[in-house]
Amino acid sequence: MPEPIYRITGGRVLRGSVSVSGAKNAALPCMAAALLTDEPVLLERVPDIADVESLTRILRALGAEIKRDRDAGTIEINAKSVNRGSVDDDLTLRLRASVLIVGPLLVRRREACCCPGGDQIGKRLLDIHAYGFTLLGAEAEAAFEDREASQYLRASAGGRLRGAPILLDYPTVSGTENIIMAAVLAEGRTEIINAATEPEIADLARLLNAMGARISGAGTQTIAIDGVDRLHGASHRLIPDRIEAGTLAIAAAITGGDVTLEHVIPDHLTALRAKLAEMGVSLESDAEPGHPGRIHVRAAGPLRKAGIQAVPYPGFPTDLQAPMTALLTRAAGESSVQERVFENRVSHAADLRRFGAQIDIGEEQNTLRITGPAELRGAKVAAADIRAAAALVVAGLSAQGVTEVQGVDHAERGYENLHKKLAALGADIARVPAAR
Repeated sequence: MPEPIYRITGGRVLRGSVSVSGAKNAALPCMAAALLTDEPVLLERVPDIADVESLTRILRALGAEIKRDRDAGTIEINAKSVNRGSVDDDLTLRLRASVLIVGPLLVRRREACCCPGGDQIGKRLLDIHAYGFTLLGAEAEAAFEDREASQYLRASAGGRLRGAPILLDYPTVSGTENIIMAAVLAEGRTEIINAATEPEIADLARLLNAMGARISGAGTQTIAIDGVDRLHGASHRLIPDRIEAGTLAIAAAITGGDVTLEHVIPDHLTALRAKLAEMGVSLESDAEPGHPGRIHVRAAGPLRKAGIQAVPYPGFPTDLQAPMTALLTRAAGESSVQERVFENRVSHAADLRRFGAQIDIGEEQNTLRITGPAELRGAKVAAADIRAAAALVVAGLSAQGVTEVQGVDHAERGYENLHKKLAALGADIARVPAAR
């Protein structure tokens, strides 16, 4: 059977309202956290995406029992019977977030090993994870083996871990999450300095605290964890997906649309909102600080140029850099994009050129210069990763004529029903089999 594609006829203005799904980047660490207890953990507003399914398979392979209700958006995980410290590489290589099983399994089984995969957007070395585990008293290493340069993270401990101060060389999100999950059952206090501050880390901490952990400071650069003897089950409602919300806001802007985003936390999108306003896009919100609400996105006039630097939160999100690059092709003047999180996250630039965009790639390969506004034309393109897929869809919405986007599987790893949500707003987009 032919692989599916997105077929888009551009030029439609997006209008209406759309509800944002639960956060992919909160769902995955929260699912891994269920390994820390032998009681059920219930998660609500879990997005129906391929990455969640991949982690579900991994947890089942470890021995966890899982009940998933896609219609209700819930998943219940009971890790009472977990009896392994690793699973086959074929499972973990599908998912970068598979590395998040190592911290919980180190505590639960005293040993863990994982060979994570995921998008090829940069090295994303695992040394910081191993460094944190070592300071907690484990033996840990991040090593390459002769398996197409895949990197393993291994850790083992002869007994209970011990709390310690841990200064991270870089505020890695998954590293911060893994160390938190290893520390919650350690003896004594752990303090993570230069921790990542993303909202999804605070959401993980909320779940762990509901399970009986004692974590303070999550969402700031210093996180304190006082170890406890055991954790219990809990229920937890995931935060809205700020990356999906941002992608939909960008889609509205590139079509000159008038769209209301429902169930979004505006505070999580401060950097994007500032840049969209700089470009001439109107954004209004009725949400209380820190709480879900609505954002009204309206782009009635010409777009103005802007400079973007993708940096750790609360700066401009690297996960929105690619869709934002697509939007900047339609802005008047010379815009710039600097990717400062992943060194290989500009693959979408070559595909955007196929639409007629004027993009120059700098000598350092992570800097783009964009001259606009370009008159985008429909093209046949192939996405290389999740966010590149979103960028190509965004470009297709604005392009004249028909666009065909291959690599739908990438988009569906991170976005729940993206094409259906866009179609409900008036886009001419369909998921169809590719022509033979």
